[in-house]
Amino acid sequence: MPDGTVSERRASFCLEAMGVESDQEIVQMIGTEEHVMAAFGPSLEECQKAQIFTQMQALKYIGNKVRRQRMWGGGPKKTKIEEARELLASTILTHVPVKEFNFRAKCIYTAVMVRRVILAQGDNKVDDRDYYGNKRLELAGQLLSLLFEDLFKKFNSEMKKIADQVIPKQRAAQFDVVKHMRQDQITNGMVNAISTGNWSLKRFKMDRQGVTQVLSRLSYISALGMMTRISSQFEKTRKVSGPRSLQPSQWGMLCPSDTPEGEACGLVKNLALMTHITTDMEDGPIVKLASNLGVEDVNLLCGEELSYPNVFLVFLNGNILGVIRDHKKLVNTFRLMRRAGYINEFVSISTNLTDRCVYISSDGGRLCRPYIIVKKQKPAVTNKHMEELAQGYRNFEDFLHESLVEYLDVNEENDCNIALYEHTINKDTTHLEIEPFTLLGVCAGLIPYPHHNQSPRNTYQCAMGKQAMGTIGYNQRNRIDTLMYLLAYPQKPMVKTKTIELIEFEKLPAGQNATVAVMSYSGYDIEDALVLNKASLDRGFGRCLVYKNAKCTLKRYTNQTFDKVMGPMLDAATRKPIWRHEILDADGICSPGEKVENKQVLVNKSMPTVTQIPLEGSNVPQQPQYKDVPITYKGATDSYIEKVMISSNAEDAFLIKMLLRQTRRPEIGDKFSSRHGQKGVCGLIVPQEDMPFCDSGICPDIIMNPHGFPSRMTVGKLIELLAGKAGVLDGRFHYGTAFGGSKVKDVCEDLVRHGYNYLGKDYVTSGITGEPLEAYIYFGPVYYQKLKHMVLDKMHARARGPRAVLTRQPTEGRSRDGGLRLGEMERDCLIGYGASMLLLERLMISSDAFEVDVCGKCGLLGYSGWCHFCKSSRQVSSLRIPYACKLLFQELQSMNIIPRLKLSKYNE
Repeated sequence: MPDGTVSERRASFCLEAMGVESDQEIVQMIGTEEHVMAAFGPSLEECQKAQIFTQMQALKYIGNKVRRQRMWGGGPKKTKIEEARELLASTILTHVPVKEFNFRAKCIYTAVMVRRVILAQGDNKVDDRDYYGNKRLELAGQLLSLLFEDLFKKFNSEMKKIADQVIPKQRAAQFDVVKHMRQDQITNGMVNAISTGNWSLKRFKMDRQGVTQVLSRLSYISALGMMTRISSQFEKTRKVSGPRSLQPSQWGMLCPSDTPEGEACGLVKNLALMTHITTDMEDGPIVKLASNLGVEDVNLLCGEELSYPNVFLVFLNGNILGVIRDHKKLVNTFRLMRRAGYINEFVSISTNLTDRCVYISSDGGRLCRPYIIVKKQKPAVTNKHMEELAQGYRNFEDFLHESLVEYLDVNEENDCNIALYEHTINKDTTHLEIEPFTLLGVCAGLIPYPHHNQSPRNTYQCAMGKQAMGTIGYNQRNRIDTLMYLLAYPQKPMVKTKTIELIEFEKLPAGQNATVAVMSYSGYDIEDALVLNKASLDRGFGRCLVYKNAKCTLKRYTNQTFDKVMGPMLDAATRKPIWRHEILDADGICSPGEKVENKQVLVNKSMPTVTQIPLEGSNVPQQPQYKDVPITYKGATDSYIEKVMISSNAEDAFLIKMLLRQTRRPEIGDKFSSRHGQKGVCGLIVPQEDMPFCDSGICPDIIMNPHGFPSRMTVGKLIELLAGKAGVLDGRFHYGTAFGGSKVKDVCEDLVRHGYNYLGKDYVTSGITGEPLEAYIYFGPVYYQKLKHMVLDKMHARARGPRAVLTRQPTEGRSRDGGLRLGEMERDCLIGYGASMLLLERLMISSDAFEVDVCGKCGLLGYSGWCHFCKSSRQVSSLRIPYACKLLFQELQSMNIIPRLKLSKYNE
């Protein structure tokens, strides 16, 4: 018997339990072909062996196999037959509706499933689970509303059960109180779920992280990138290639470049530029239209019609609607009605010829995008239409309702023949792409000439574009964010793309046009490092502002005491505020515009020592006593106070927010990148007089090593330099849009017209020797981004400092002033070098050396020179071991495992 028939055997029990008692009817539903009947035969025999001939017998059989469910809040116990019937109605194939235990639709669906399983053993292909047509993208809003609805329904029904069974009439008032409490609990639960992103409902075994996330406002692009992000619920740790690889069905719907590197690669995706995600719509009118077009209701059929060779099954949103003979007429009429605007533009209809099915979809979460309709080998949209659109006589909605443009989802695309360009239209073409560059997403759309780059470089830029500093919004000066990076002088890119215009990136740019010389200089530009011109930095190249905030709340406590803000403490001699309180105003809050140094006080807050209501009879001083808990500034570099906001929070406590500003100029170790995934740190800052210059007197802002090009194959960057240079000379912007843009040939002609070399190379003189360089240098403007990774935020060193309480080893991390870890591999190197004393010093003396007393007789740890086991101090020796080692010995002893230290004396 084939492997696939285990599920078929169970199906025969299910079908009997759902009311199809006749074996003949079961076989008619599944299919009367010889090989289908042969495959399904053994499962019917199994029913005979189990002596199951009626619906009641089948329900009893299933009921005995089902584990009994405990009723919450009590209630009449159900019989096994009732439990089985409820299970079949609500748990098995939950999406197929069952009214008053009429299982007819569910029986037919089960029969179709069994038929598909049997046919899968033959020539029929199994569905591709990574195909994007049957994926549903969960919309956060939809999920929220469903969850709200579900929670309140369940809550109200359960409360009603409690009221009916447990609570007598006189306790109805108490019940109301309980109900309000529970509703408050649900509200607080929802607020908590939305703010943290952790959705956990213990009763329904639901536990999901990251359903809601805080929108990243690091840059304009990072915000847009996050809005178009799609996170699959697939496990990140599994090394499965299917869901990670780029599926053909994602063409035009998801960006092929924009995905993170590492473990989430391919699982976190981003929408392409013109993708639309559908929302749920009413399916009543569609059912009526389908029946008017000849779809016969599935409930009126005997079942044998399902497997006729000329009959097609019609599905609506995953449910069987009925059958039809002339499927082509149904599909064509449906499309005509949609194009004329009689049914919603996001309803899709497609055919599957192998399974003989027509799928109609009107549900939410499907990906679709617009295409131009082609009629008689000519696109429906003409130049006249485009002129009317440009003049404002038409809008996109008009195009949809006048049969010029329509939305296709992934399933319907399979039935269509789509041309990429107008000149490739042939007699079979049904649709035309609006623009090829729209298959890329928002982040990949920033890259000029991406079709000339090696594909991983575009992926790297998608990740780095989100870390570039720039402008985040027109309201950026009014915001008080936890962390905000702004570029002092952002510029529009010289080489732009159509996507940049569509998302209006030019109004909120993140980068500067740097004059780049591609040459080797000084050896400080090895391995992607950049050499920067000091004069350019003085003029403001790469200068940025870093804003951080500090918060302080003033609470009121249960015993009617509250936090206070005290004025600055004055020096007794000078009658001026002490150094720590120098920047405070008379009200004890820091003053805007002041420079604040490390350990200076921002808010001089005091809180009462007693905040709880005292016990009766205990003596409490009448006047509350206060202790100082000041908010101090912690930072390696000084900041300036930009603004102070006094407000209140949700609990009506006073809230003081301070915005702190730092202005930073680029320094050695800061990270820069072009728009082609070519990242590099600043390796050297050179005075302008030592920089090379071209014969027109221009000095480069950045010197980049030529070794960055051959292995990376970022030809797009070379072309960007040429187009940027020609654009500067002509005073215009060039385009580097994907699959198009300004041609190299035209750009080179512009350069020649202005008296420059057509290759973009210049004659360059050394600033150090004053002699011309031996080779011509590739020289011109490239758009460079300053990334948020700055050496000032990463720099860390430590001598002595805080230690962890348990192991007494240095704490971890820069924020906690932690130690620098010498890991396992570094240890291996020191062993290889034979530097044993350095190893001892790093791993014990500088870490957690500890004096212990060890008894030479029993090998256990003693205390203060005394062995408690031997009751003697005769053989106790003192030695130094790591504290973590001593802790391990004691923890082992607590579990009845005795580690003994053997001591041996060496006579010198």
